[in-house]
Amino acid sequence: ESLLAEAPKHEGLLYATASGFTQYSYAFVHQEADEREEASVAEAEALRARARRLYLRARNYGLRGLEIAHPGFGVAIRANPREAVKVAVKRDVPVLFWTAAAWGAAISVSKDNPDLVADVPVFEAMIDRALELDEAYDGGTIHGFLIGYEMARSAAGDPVARVKKHFDRAMELTQGTSASPLVSYAEAVCIQKQDRACFEAMLKQALAINPDAAPEKRLLNLIAQRRAQWLLKRVDDLFVEAESKSEK
Repeated sequence: ESLLAEAPKHEGLLYATASGFTQYSYAFVHQEADEREEASVAEAEALRARARRLYLRARNYGLRGLEIAHPGFGVAIRANPREAVKVAVKRDVPVLFWTAAAWGAAISVSKDNPDLVADVPVFEAMIDRALELDEAYDGGTIHGFLIGYEMARSAAGDPVARVKKHFDRAMELTQGTSASPLVSYAEAVCIQKQDRACFEAMLKQALAINPDAAPEKRLLNLIAQRRAQWLLKRVDDLFVEAESKSEK
């Protein structure tokens, strides 16, 4: 941000700030909120409020970058999202993706904020355009993100089939070196289907990945594995019905 103050129209810095704030918020604020909730709902809500502020800060930096590349984008995206994103080209994918990811994450922690929830079509248009332009971006990062979102999307068709498609492609692109797709699938699909065996298998596979095998993914893998460990500790709470049946 201090560098941006000196060069406010530097697209590279705007991208770095958007992606950096998004990743920091998810790894060190949003996830901590989830972990704290059982002990203190108030603390968890305070952390989610902070996460939302960081996500929106990231979104705003990303929108600034897109506005520089495509003047008028900020107004157009709210007026007609699907039409507005057509101006984006492949070189825009990094900032387009991280702006969408920040926006979507902000919405996910703001279910009681109708103004943000109303932005779902904007977020979806941006993430879908990023996927259309470069589906293999950053080793399947867009597919990985959509694993966690498709179950919530209001769209025709089977959401599980859509998630599976993104999961398979993410695993292909990462060559099995990333824990994130496995953790996301366990949360998005296995819990909803109340498939405890699937849930545990996915998380154990995620934990079996050696984070040192792919140094460039080490931090992301450690973050995903931390979530996997937390989810496994909560398995009896997440699969109450399955547990009850096994006791009969």
